[in-house]
Amino acid sequence: MSNSIPEDRIPVIVGVGEIVDRPKDITAGLEPLALLEQALQRAEADSGARLLGEIQSLDIVNFLSWRYRDPEKQLAQRLGIQPAHLYYGPVGGESPIRYLHEAAQRIARGECSVAAVCGAEAQSTATKAQRAGIELPWTPFAHDVEEPKRGAAFQKPMAVTLGVFRPITVYPLYESATSAHWGQTPREALRESGELWSTYAHVAADNPNSWLKKKFSADEITTATPDNRMIAWPYTKLMVANPTVNMGGALILTSLAKARAAGVPEDRLIYPLGGASAEEPRDYLTRDQFVESHSQTAVLKAVMDLVQGDGRKFDAIELYSCFPCVPKMARRTLGLGADVRPTVTGGLTFFGAPLNTYMTHAACAMVRNLRSRGKLGLLYGQGGFVTKHHGLVLSREAPKAALKQATSVQAEAERNRRAVPEFATEARGKGKVEAFTVIYRGNGEVEHGVTMLRTEDGRRTLGRIPASDTATLAYLQNMDRTPVGSTGDIVTAGDGMLEWRVA
Repeated sequence: MSNSIPEDRIPVIVGVGEIVDRPKDITAGLEPLALLEQALQRAEADSGARLLGEIQSLDIVNFLSWRYRDPEKQLAQRLGIQPAHLYYGPVGGESPIRYLHEAAQRIARGECSVAAVCGAEAQSTATKAQRAGIELPWTPFAHDVEEPKRGAAFQKPMAVTLGVFRPITVYPLYESATSAHWGQTPREALRESGELWSTYAHVAADNPNSWLKKKFSADEITTATPDNRMIAWPYTKLMVANPTVNMGGALILTSLAKARAAGVPEDRLIYPLGGASAEEPRDYLTRDQFVESHSQTAVLKAVMDLVQGDGRKFDAIELYSCFPCVPKMARRTLGLGADVRPTVTGGLTFFGAPLNTYMTHAACAMVRNLRSRGKLGLLYGQGGFVTKHHGLVLSREAPKAALKQATSVQAEAERNRRAVPEFATEARGKGKVEAFTVIYRGNGEVEHGVTMLRTEDGRRTLGRIPASDTATLAYLQNMDRTPVGSTGDIVTAGDGMLEWRVA
């Protein structure tokens, strides 16, 4: 370690804590604030030092299972602290990594010596209570607090009307576009997804903090059954994130000087080395293409440059896994093979997806991994619809250079962006398939298909395929050749919606 970095300016993770709540009685379920409090207490115990009372920076990941007024203030009050930095952030699956990185930067700037990042959800209990008509003995739901902005708030009306404004229906568009770009048939792409997801499931089965603990095979994951129904082509239930969990996670950071003064054992210390962030346009229909995320690529290349300059490589990685296309895209950018172990946690299907805070748990798992066997770890988090990206490198070894304050690689992402096609709400003639999915109902029946199209004059639009058009639906779902790049007819239906049918 360079003597040029004062120890009070070297950030280090000293404690991690997690809690999984499986109440036998619904009313005994813990609310998110209680889960946060327990996770922080466990993180303090993990550090071996008394640090909760000295927290000067506290970041809370956005809740979606319960709504509070000023939850950051309520948690601080529960802990008996008054941090100078107190933040409750917006929706975003990348946010835990961003908060962790920013907390480390605050320590590096000398603004604080103890920081905490935490998140929790109790969607399982909240859902069960709602279905049973039970009123939970929790902090009263803050009905007067505005609901956080999510997918539909940023999308075009046509996308909302067609149902392609939620993660479970938008990510399949990337799935179809990327697999076609990589030269895969749908069957080959599905096989890769199944094998990748099976790897996540095996890791989750061995993680004591995971929600599901079954080692699913690739075929079990990709084969549609009554218990594993189709959600949106080509994704089954076992291929999508599972938010119906009760979980809390927390990390405590200090300066190296503070950690040593507090008596934290040296073998508990994990150092943030740096990272990068970038975003795509919130409205996914205003992106230039769907075979790559320029922001994801810029972030991953930046974190690779951070370690490869010293001739090192990652011993452990966590590739965000809400849907298979995300880690499949990421591992190709990182130059990793299909046999990669992409997680230390278990993934958002099998470990569980406590909505915005999965990466809090991934960070906890990475700290434990690096303490016991690895030296260098990559945490890659993502939010929105392949929208917000943040990567962070953690190390068991102390840094050789001060933590950089600039993290954005947005300029690099923008340099690679090409012209964006105009979006059309009215069109006729021929339409070429850019991406597609088929949306299913809860009973397993097709609701309708959706194609993202390029018109003859180069504009972009969306076309519905009614459930009654079985020929076009069969064409889209052929396992042995992709419909991406093929041309069909754009027509206007009686309700004014554009439809697409195979020529």
